Amino acid sequence: MTDVAPPSADLSFEEALQRLETIVSRLESGQAPLEESIALYEEGARLKAHCEERLKAAQLRVEKIVVGPDGQARGVEAASFE
Repeated sequence: MTDVAPPSADLSFEEALQRLETIVSRLESGQAPLEESIALYEEGARLKAHCEERLKAAQLRVEKIVVGPDGQARGVEAASFE
């Protein structure tokens, strides 16, 4: 049985993504018994939410410098990723 635990709040995005990729591979292989597959799926859902939360936090921290017509920085504004 695979070790299944909720993601730690201090788990980095990269660590969570790596664990999520491991889970996806295990599930796609079809080798996990039903109960393990269910537990892995639940952990994967928690990791996905954790990764999304980390990405949102990073997005909010990114700022774009606004440069005026004179070439001088006027301030910052939230970055747009759309």
